[in-house]
Amino acid sequence: MKKNISAFLTDKENPFVQFIKYGLCGGAATAVDMTFFFLFAWLVFPALTDSDPFTKLLSVFHLDIRTVSESVRLRNYWIDKTVCFLFSNFTAYILNVLFVFKAGKHKRHHELMLFYAVSLVSFFIGTFTGAWLIEAFGLDTTYSYIAAMLSALLINYAGRKFFIFHG
Repeated sequence: MKKNISAFLTDKENPFVQFIKYGLCGGAATAVDMTFFFLFAWLVFPALTDSDPFTKLLSVFHLDIRTVSESVRLRNYWIDKTVCFLFSNFTAYILNVLFVFKAGKHKRHHELMLFYAVSLVSFFIGTFTGAWLIEAFGLDTTYSYIAAMLSALLINYAGRKFFIFHG
């Protein structure tokens, strides 16, 4: 069993195994992203509404949010997304290099810059989408966050697999 786990963790050739590991590592990076985003949206730069699903979770523990105007919520959404982007992207880079893709197509610093460049593209597309959903439809922050996350997932996988690392 231990040998099978080791083989799974070190296999960077098999596309099926690679995709599974990408999903697992992406899940870890998403957990970092969500933790930072919702902590910041709750405690540092308020971006939650009374109807937000995360707010309802907080209310179970008798915790309150600070409500802000829509313009402040939109600004804070961008700030919160930027902060969590930095932390989650670094997490994703480390995990992708260790477990998913073969590094070495580019020098390490160039690889890291490309990694962040691809992620920045997906960040802006996803965050603009989320901000638009807030502004145009008054969508709760959690749903806007999920829309941004899904668009980033698709863009990042393609960019990382085909442009940054050895596919």
